[in-house]
Amino acid sequence: MTDTGPDGPTEIPDKPDSPMELRESGELKGNTFHGPTALQVGTGNTMNVRYDVTAPSPLDAAADELATVVRRQWEREAGLRRLLDPAPLPVRWQLSDRRMTGRVTGATAEGARARFAPLPGLVPATRDGLRRGGGPGELHAAYGGLASGRLLLVGPPAAGKTAAAVLLLLDALRYRANTASADLRRLVPVPVMLSLHGWDPAAESPADWAAGRLSREYTLFRGRNGRARALELLESGRIALFLDTLDEVGGKLRTAMMSALESADFRLVLVSRSKEAVLASRRARLSGAVALEILPVRPADAAAYLLGPLPEPPPPAWELLARTLLDAPDSAVAGALSGPLAVGLLRDVYGDADPVDELLDPVRFPTPRAVEDHLLDHAVTAAYTARPGRPRPRHSPEAADRALRHLAVRLTEQGTRDLLWWHIPSWADRRPRAVAVGAVVGLLYGVSCFLLVWRLSGPVWAGVLGPGSAIGAGYAAGRLSLRSGDPQPLPSAGWRDIFSRSAVRTGVVQWLLTAVGVWLIFGTGLLTDADLPAWLCFVSTTPAGFGTTLVYGRGYELVAGTFIGNGSGRWFDGVREEHSNPPVADSRSIGPRDVWLHHIRLRLFLGLLVGLAVALLIVPAATWQHGFWTGAPLGLGAGLWAGLTAGPVTNLGVATAMTAVQLSAAEGTPVRLMSFLEDARRRNLLRATGPVYQFRHARLQERLARPRSR
Repeated sequence: MTDTGPDGPTEIPDKPDSPMELRESGELKGNTFHGPTALQVGTGNTMNVRYDVTAPSPLDAAADELATVVRRQWEREAGLRRLLDPAPLPVRWQLSDRRMTGRVTGATAEGARARFAPLPGLVPATRDGLRRGGGPGELHAAYGGLASGRLLLVGPPAAGKTAAAVLLLLDALRYRANTASADLRRLVPVPVMLSLHGWDPAAESPADWAAGRLSREYTLFRGRNGRARALELLESGRIALFLDTLDEVGGKLRTAMMSALESADFRLVLVSRSKEAVLASRRARLSGAVALEILPVRPADAAAYLLGPLPEPPPPAWELLARTLLDAPDSAVAGALSGPLAVGLLRDVYGDADPVDELLDPVRFPTPRAVEDHLLDHAVTAAYTARPGRPRPRHSPEAADRALRHLAVRLTEQGTRDLLWWHIPSWADRRPRAVAVGAVVGLLYGVSCFLLVWRLSGPVWAGVLGPGSAIGAGYAAGRLSLRSGDPQPLPSAGWRDIFSRSAVRTGVVQWLLTAVGVWLIFGTGLLTDADLPAWLCFVSTTPAGFGTTLVYGRGYELVAGTFIGNGSGRWFDGVREEHSNPPVADSRSIGPRDVWLHHIRLRLFLGLLVGLAVALLIVPAATWQHGFWTGAPLGLGAGLWAGLTAGPVTNLGVATAMTAVQLSAAEGTPVRLMSFLEDARRRNLLRATGPVYQFRHARLQERLARPRSR
C-alpha cells in the first residue's frame, strides 16, 4: 500500500507483524465503525462517515413480511410434494409454437416502451433468449426480465406445470431475499400462488378478487383495512400473482378471466394445460403474454433422479430400468417417465429392493398410459405401507384407499377439485344428526327443567313441564341443526376474525354506556324505586358488551336470536364489514386443519359463553329483585338454551365431526376424517391451497373415482 505524504510516496506495510507494530506504525486497520464517525487519517486530514438507517415504509414492511410467510408456506408444501427431495427434477422449457398468445416481440417490447422494467440484477428478456429455452435459471430470468410481465406456463396433463410454477416461485423468493439493498428489494415483487376457483370476473376486478383471497388466506391481511392494504400492494406492483387451475374452469368463464386479466397492474404467471389455453385464446388473448411450454423429462434426467438416492452400485432391477431409459427412449416406461408425476410416483411406489423392472414387461404395460395407471393405482397403498425411517401409518392401506376413493367420487360428482371441509355436512343425510342433536339437547334441557321446577313448584308441575320442555327444546334444536347440512360460506377462520380491535373497543364502550344507564335508572333511585348497587349494574350488563363485540365481528351468528344479539341480522353487514377484520401481530398462511380447529375449539367455546352471558344478564337482577330460587332458574334456563344452540347445535366443526361418524358407518371412511385428510396431505396424496384440500393431481382423483376393477 502506498501513501502520498508531504515528502513523497511512502511505502506502508500491508500487514504488520504484531499488534505492537500496528500501534507503533500509527496505522488504523481492521476496524468497524457504526453510526456517525470522525476518522483522523494522516496529518490534518479528517473524514466524516455518516450512516443513517431509514425505516421501511409500511407497504415495504408488509411486502417483506408476506415474502417470509409465502416462502415458509411453499417450502413446506414443496417438501410435502417431494419437489426438493433429494434435489428438484430439472425443469426444461421452450417457447410454445401453439397459437395461444400474440407475437413474442409484444412480450419483450424490443424497441418499444416496456410495461415492467427488468428486476434489479436481471437483463431484459429477448426474443432470441426465449427461443433458446432452457432450465430453471433461464425460466426465472424470463419471468424477471419480460417487459410485459405476462407469462403463461403450459403443457400436457401431468407435465409438471404446477411443480414448475412452485419451483419458480421459490426461486423468485430466494432472489428477492438475496437482494441486499432495501431500495432494490422493494422493486422485486413477492410471488403469491392462488387458485382461480371462485372468481367471477363480471363482479370483481382481478385486483379486488386477489385482495379478497389474500385477506382470507393470509392472516397478515386479516386486520382492519387488511384487504385495502393487500390491494395497495397489488396495485403498486409489490405482489406478483401465480394463478393456477385456469384449465379447470368452464370455457366461457375462462375466456372472461383472460379478458379481465388484461387490466391487471401486476406481474402474472398463469398455469394451464395447452389445449384449454388454445381454446381460450380463440376468444380472448392475454396481450403481451408469452407461452412457455414445459418439456417432457429427458431420459437421462429421469435416470439420474431415480438412481440418486440409491446406493452404489444400485440394485440390478433399478440399474436395468435406468439403462432402458437411456437405451430405449421410445419404450412405454420411458414414455411414462417423461412426466414428473410418473417419476415421483415411481419413487413412492417402489422401494430399493422392489421389482421395479416389472414395468419393462411389454405385455402388462404396452403403453405409457398403462404404466402411469399402474403407478396411480398403487400410490395409496405405497403411502400407507409401513417403511423404515417413516412414521407408522395410523390407517391401513385398505382403509385409506376406501376413504380416498369415496372423496374422489364425491368431488367428481360435484365437478370440482376443491375439498371444502365445511361442505362435508352436506354429504350425508342431515336427519340422523338432527335426531341425535335433538335427543341430547332435549335430555339436557328436560332434566334441568325437571329439577328446577321440582325445587320451585313440586313434583306435579315438574312432571308436566319437564317432559314438555324436553320435547320442545329437542325439536327446536333439531330444526336448527338442519341448517348445517346446507353448503354455506366459511364464517370465520381465526380468532382475529371475531375479536378485532375495533369490535372489542365498540363492545367495551357499549358495556360502559349500558352499565351507567342501568345504574342511573335502577341504582340511583331518581327514576324508579329500585336500588340496585353499582357493582351489580356493571356485572349484569357485561353480556351487552360481549354481544356487541360478537355482532361487530364475524361471530354475529353465535348471538343471533338471543337477548344479546341486537344487530346480528344481515341488514347490519355493512357496519360489520367495517369492524370485523382485526389487525394481527403474526402472519401465517391458513391451512384447512387450522380453520377446522378454530371452529371446533374457539367458536364452540364462544357459543357456550353466549349461554353464560345470557344467564349473567338475567340472574343477578332477577335474583336481587325476586330472590335466588326464583331468579336463578329463569336465567339458567335461558342461558342453557342459548349456550346449546349457539355452541354445539349450530357449530360447523361439530357438524363435520358428526358427519364423519355417519360416513364411517355408511362408507367405511375414518371416524376422525379431518385428521385423516391432514395425514393424507403429509403423505403427498392431497395438497392444500389455503383452507381447501385437493388431490395431488387431477389424474389421481380421476383414477380413484373410477369403479374398482373386479
